[in-house]
Amino acid sequence: MNRMTSLRLRAQTYATIRGFFAERDLLEVETPILSAAGNTDPNIQSFHTSFSGHVDAGARERWLRTSPEFPLKRLLAAGVGDCYELGRVFRNGEAGGRHNPEFTMLEWYRLGWDHTKLAREVIDLLERLMLQAGRNFEIVETTYRGMFHDTLGVDALLDPVEALMKPLADVHISSDGLERDDWLDLLMTHRIQPEFPRDRITVVADFPASQCALARIRQGDPPVAERFEVYVGQYEVANGYHELNDANEQRARFERDKEKRRARGDAEVPMDERLLGVLGDMPACAGVALGIERLLMVLADTDAIADVLAFPFSEA
Repeated sequence: MNRMTSLRLRAQTYATIRGFFAERDLLEVETPILSAAGNTDPNIQSFHTSFSGHVDAGARERWLRTSPEFPLKRLLAAGVGDCYELGRVFRNGEAGGRHNPEFTMLEWYRLGWDHTKLAREVIDLLERLMLQAGRNFEIVETTYRGMFHDTLGVDALLDPVEALMKPLADVHISSDGLERDDWLDLLMTHRIQPEFPRDRITVVADFPASQCALARIRQGDPPVAERFEVYVGQYEVANGYHELNDANEQRARFERDKEKRRARGDAEVPMDERLLGVLGDMPACAGVALGIERLLMVLADTDAIADVLAFPFSEA
């Protein structure tokens, strides 16, 4: 795909997204890219910079956002209602054929919805975009536990680590420091995801409670995180939650993230106290983040992220 065709595809996709949400009465908003708080997730690395102006302006150390999630939730707590943002985000260390450190994310929130209802809206949006691009996709909906059982014959929620390691016996992996969720991730990336058909949209719901991130946990035997992911072909394009609005629980999760960072020797990242201060006021809702470049790669039928960028990181 040449550059001009790629730029037109991106512009057309943005117009379709904005039209889709205008029909459904979601407000488009814009939130800060630089923040005094960062993302504590130990698996995501942030860029940061320093402000050289007057000290009254606030913290000098600023973090480039890895998603607009935290300020969007502050707006929800302030009463903004159903809303979305389409904008640039940044993740350090992620560069290659399928990753760019600077990329575009679409994130939206629906008041009173759970993750299953929001997953259906993600499918509605994807179907519109696929139809526009002349692409046809089968839709398969499953659960995390069901997917692992059906494809590998393991119980992702209850089986011991030894059982999870067996399907990877022929893959050279150093097990030092790997935890149960690490093995599940390896099974996903090495055994399950590569087998997804190119012409299929796969929706996976109800993750292990240990992978809750910012999602609610539904009690049961065993409990599960009310979270979903959407794959188009082999690409994960969206990650959504039935959002947690318990500030004490969220603070405890942030603290666990920071402990993992310290154990790994990673840089300390300040948690978002402004978010925690209003999280209890955020109405019950579901939210989802969708990676635009991954989506454009599917629409353009390419496996190279450079094909859908005006200039990749190496040329920026």
